[in-house]
Amino acid sequence: MFTGIVTDVGRVRAVEGDADKRVTIETAYDMGRVEIGASIACEGVCLTVVDKGDGWFAADVSAETLKVTNLGDWKVGSLVNLERSLKLGDEMGGHIVTGHVDCVGTIARFETLGESIVMDVAVPASLGTFVAQKGSVAVNGASLTVNSVADEGDITRFSINLIPHTQAVTSFRASKEGDRVNVEFDILARYVARLQIKG
Repeated sequence: MFTGIVTDVGRVRAVEGDADKRVTIETAYDMGRVEIGASIACEGVCLTVVDKGDGWFAADVSAETLKVTNLGDWKVGSLVNLERSLKLGDEMGGHIVTGHVDCVGTIARFETLGESIVMDVAVPASLGTFVAQKGSVAVNGASLTVNSVADEGDITRFSINLIPHTQAVTSFRASKEGDRVNVEFDILARYVARLQIKG
């Protein structure tokens, strides 16, 4: 379980393997305090630490995970939003994030306005009911607030405002229009939608 508050921006050191891959990520985390088997959200995907050293850790990524996330786009040098799993008693600064990606969206707009960046993300319209104005959504693992939502045919587009602090402490500083992003909708929205279907 995570909160969507990014606590480090790692960098991909190595990507190895074919169908399944082992990814090595450089991090500022004190890896002496991270156990083998610990969960770390990497761009919003919950991965398990299988090897580690001073300033780095490795995680195995299955073919299924590569298929349903943007992790297949990673290459050496890619920036990665990182968050360690939530402990009981930790501050809940964002919202409840599971690390299970619902879909891969596309950045449809990435425009500087003043000191902020307006980022629009397009997702399949079939999932649009999970997005609400002023609600929360995790994009590449970062808890963000939705400014507006628009249904446009077979897609739903939602708009996010990235303030300078968010740009500085996340991998969005390297993002651009056309990039694929991992999207996890608010778990409460999923349950509400399920109740409406059942009702």
